[in-house]
Amino acid sequence: MFATGVTIVTACAADGTLVGLTANSFNSVSLTPPLVLWSLARAAGSMPALSTGSHYAVNILAASQKQLAERFATKNIDRWADVEFTRGIGGAPVLVGAAASFECFNRSRYDEGDHVIFVGEVERCTHDAGASPLLFHGGRFYTEHPL
Repeated sequence: MFATGVTIVTACAADGTLVGLTANSFNSVSLTPPLVLWSLARAAGSMPALSTGSHYAVNILAASQKQLAERFATKNIDRWADVEFTRGIGGAPVLVGAAASFECFNRSRYDEGDHVIFVGEVERCTHDAGASPLLFHGGRFYTEHPL
């Protein structure tokens, strides 16, 4: 019953392979220093690259990016086909059109249950002030509706 935003966490593995996955387990931890967190299943195929890499980006998706969220949540496909991005700090892909992006240093990790909690130190962030966010609730995507 908790609505969340939708993110795609992206990184570049040591061998140059692009890594990306849809995640909605994202939130702010601290303003000073600027820290954010997100979590990943221990069994995820991207775990080796994300747990050993120095940087990643958390891309907060805009309402127009529903198909991108679904693509990066799908297994055994080329998630990066025709995806526009720029290279951020440490080489992490920053998705074009995202509502906001947090470029993070992979500061710490905590093993908890069947997930690993990643804490990133934000080194640069950007946002599109006019973007409507993509939201997720009850297994479905939504966009904002002002009250």
